[in-house]
Amino acid sequence: MLVWHRDTLRNLAVRYPRLLENALLIASDYLAWYLADHVALTSQTARQRLARVLVCLAETIGDKTLEGFEFDATNEELAGAANVTPFTASRLLSEWQRNRAVVKRRGKIILRSPERLFLHTA
Repeated sequence: MLVWHRDTLRNLAVRYPRLLENALLIASDYLAWYLADHVALTSQTARQRLARVLVCLAETIGDKTLEGFEFDATNEELAGAANVTPFTASRLLSEWQRNRAVVKRRGKIILRSPERLFLHTA
């Protein structure tokens, strides 16, 4: 493990201003993510948060297939990303599979119909 002492980091930042700029950009991104997650947690339902995670993953890491956008994800990973329990993630994914919004396979999700994620059928 590498540890940077504060004085060393300050000296490097003075010597290489781009290092400080990059650190501030990274910190700014983390702050934006934190704020977005906090707002979602206080103003969105579990269904909305999990649906947002599925759509985001499909758009960013999903592979376009004939069935939809396929990506690797477990119930536990999705639950953590949406800040819901694994039970809630499993229940919602099962509901979405019944209404054909998603196809769930072992460790894989295919998002077929994002608009159906917001239909409440149960």
